[in-house]
Amino acid sequence: MKQSFDTESARTGESDDRRQGGLPARLVGRPVGRTLVGMAAPMLGGTFAMTAFNLADTYFVSRLGTIPLAAMAFTFPVVMIIASISMGLGTGATAVVSHALGRDDQVQAQRLTTHTLVLAVVIVVLMSIGGLWTIDPVFRMLGANERTLPLIHQYMVVWYLGVVFMVLPMMMNNIVRATGDTVSPSLIMVIASVLNVILDPIMIFGLWGFPRWGIRGAAVATIVSRAVSGVLILWVLHRRHRLLHLFMPTWRELRASWAEVLHIGLPCCLTNLLMPIAGAIVTRIVAGFGAAAVAACGAAGRVEMFAFMVPMALGISLVPFVGQNYGAKRLDRVIRGRLFSNTFAFIWGGAIYLAFALLAHPIAQLFSRDAEVVATLTLYLRIVPIGYGMMEIHRYTGFFLNGVRKPLHATGVNVLRIVGLLVPLSLAGAWAFGIPGLFWGRVVADVLSALAGLGWGHAVLKSLAREIQEKRDSDTDEPEIGRPHLEDSVIPEAP
Repeated sequence: MKQSFDTESARTGESDDRRQGGLPARLVGRPVGRTLVGMAAPMLGGTFAMTAFNLADTYFVSRLGTIPLAAMAFTFPVVMIIASISMGLGTGATAVVSHALGRDDQVQAQRLTTHTLVLAVVIVVLMSIGGLWTIDPVFRMLGANERTLPLIHQYMVVWYLGVVFMVLPMMMNNIVRATGDTVSPSLIMVIASVLNVILDPIMIFGLWGFPRWGIRGAAVATIVSRAVSGVLILWVLHRRHRLLHLFMPTWRELRASWAEVLHIGLPCCLTNLLMPIAGAIVTRIVAGFGAAAVAACGAAGRVEMFAFMVPMALGISLVPFVGQNYGAKRLDRVIRGRLFSNTFAFIWGGAIYLAFALLAHPIAQLFSRDAEVVATLTLYLRIVPIGYGMMEIHRYTGFFLNGVRKPLHATGVNVLRIVGLLVPLSLAGAWAFGIPGLFWGRVVADVLSALAGLGWGHAVLKSLAREIQEKRDSDTDEPEIGRPHLEDSVIPEAP
């Protein structure tokens, strides 16, 4: 009777915690493929919405003229750095909260959630003060002049004052995903994007009697839209998932929770910051081949943005899935999830390569009529996508390693690709074979980093399986009733 009860609990993810007012670990019981697809599909809508959000800002500001558009372009690196930090901390929060939910510890999940939001507020205050004090030196260093700097001030003063509404909703979205709920964050992102599209022209151009605020209006529209999304996701977090602990924490509790989140979040921040730095280095290499090459690679980046949306939606779902199952000691499901996602990445990458290889020239003509730009972009789309599937396999390795709370391993995998392979091989390829060599250098970097990631991930999972097996062998106590235990979780060899 007890065995039947335990097996049913493993299948449904239910535990005594639900009877105590908690929520079940919803990612532990359902079939792996169906669970991942069910999480990724709503995320795709949210990803499209955020892309539309950013494109709307750029489009409406471009109607003001070249100087305002250039001023907004100067803000992108700073905004991306702060977003990278927020996303890194969000990944840390996702991992630790999903792990707590996976082991049916609702109280700890509430504490981690609440304390993470307190940490986010502290970081936001520091960001806001530091940002407001350093607008002039930072943007002068980036190359802003007397024509663009006043417009940058108009935008960034509003942005820094409202940065709390940029960071907190991002953190809360990540935590809600930790529960397995990807529908609510995606729906709220769509609402925010639609609201931003409505407010942008009103506040930028002064429609319907509203003051004409220009580029400042774009910042206000962004902050208002994000604030609305913040209120909505806070309601979901508190009322639907009951993940807020509305009691005054002690300093000791805060430190313990912050240490857990930062243990994963800080390495993720480093990884996120490395990516735009590497992009800048590669852009500098491309610049040596002329303006047409830069224009072609810039257009290629916009094409890739759409190609990566689907695999990225799956990737975002991996950390909560792995976190819950690892917390529940279901390493067998973690391994099956890894096999499923890597197989999908390989198939998707192959399909995208075939599509781009066949349609490279027509796609290139959509972006430019300059013959040199079209030729370079066509070459890019026929070479670089060869490695897309392998690049996603490498990226998924990082998600899995963060999900099993091995953030330094995840950072190591990413540093290997960016510092050890991508930049050196791009330089070597460009030096030896020109622009085609640069493109092939990236392909080789993607393939080698994927193979390294597969081996690295396999070694980590094998080590974890051994640790769990040793703990099971040494544990003579009866498994807790209502919680899936290792007798019900056969741990196969990692693929």
